[in-house]
Amino acid sequence: MNQNTAEEGKTLAVVSYLTIIGSVIAIIMNNDKKNEFTAFHNRQGLGLCLMYMIIGYFISQFDNMQISVAFWVGMGLLFFYGIINAISGKMQAVPLVGPFFQKIFSSLGK
Repeated sequence: MNQNTAEEGKTLAVVSYLTIIGSVIAIIMNNDKKNEFTAFHNRQGLGLCLMYMIIGYFISQFDNMQISVAFWVGMGLLFFYGIINAISGKMQAVPLVGPFFQKIFSSLGK
């Protein structure tokens, strides 16, 4: 990947981290261009959004603010890490779960 590819795909890469709707929009808009930088961040963003909704559903069953805050802080850090990498033009996976998202969503962007 060259620097020009990252510059072209930065906007959609950042959008892919902004809720599940942003991920879907970024995936649809990247279907024509097939930018590998955007596709990488689409996989990361979609995975984080789905993980947030699934784990958030189970966390909401607990009536404990400490558990909820720990979940929000943890997910917030993962989203922040992804957004910062997208803005800086890096294709660096999100810690812990990033390689898993790249594997299960490998068909996105190809």
